[in-house]
Amino acid sequence: MATFNPRERTIECKIVYYGPGRCGKTTNLEYIFRAFNKNTMAEMVSINTKGDRTLYFDFLPMGVGKVRGFDIKIQLYTVPGQPKYGSTRKMVLKGVDGVVFVADSLEIRGTANLLSLKDLSENLKSEQKSIFQIPLVLQYNKRDLEGQGFPVMPVERMERDLNSKLKVPAHLASALNGTGVGATLKDILLLTLRQLQRELNWARRKVEP
Repeated sequence: MATFNPRERTIECKIVYYGPGRCGKTTNLEYIFRAFNKNTMAEMVSINTKGDRTLYFDFLPMGVGKVRGFDIKIQLYTVPGQPKYGSTRKMVLKGVDGVVFVADSLEIRGTANLLSLKDLSENLKSEQKSIFQIPLVLQYNKRDLEGQGFPVMPVERMERDLNSKLKVPAHLASALNGTGVGATLKDILLLTLRQLQRELNWARRKVEP
């Protein structure tokens, strides 16, 4: 849930990059941190776990304007994707305002994508949130491997398997070289801020006589 800081005149929103292990969540955040360095407000923090990492840093998006006179500050997080770190994923999702689900395009990772998306849905439920209502963007990562001899799933199959019910924005990407990373970030920022504006309008109507 967004946090208001009246003293600093900021609203803090939390966006989490979710997905199976080694799908490219960390690479997304590392690219954003480098490419948008002027927008970052602190150093990137890395919590290492065996074979996986949790990253986070504060991000001040430019050009989005203000909400009720408040500047918007975004906290970007990743979760460790390996199944054994389920409790860490639940912890990182607490207070989440928007989610980017990073799916691995490699053929052998199809089942891992499905299990991770199911895990996201269940963990959101524990936060009294619905995967169908929270701002959500899908990213089909590692598309660059298609031309390198690796068996990559057709986009149509990934859409059918992951997005046929959700019907949310989806982007083709290669987080390694930055393709699609900015477009994914832009979409989740817009969806999250629109949701925040709706919640604020609803709260205002509730208190007005």
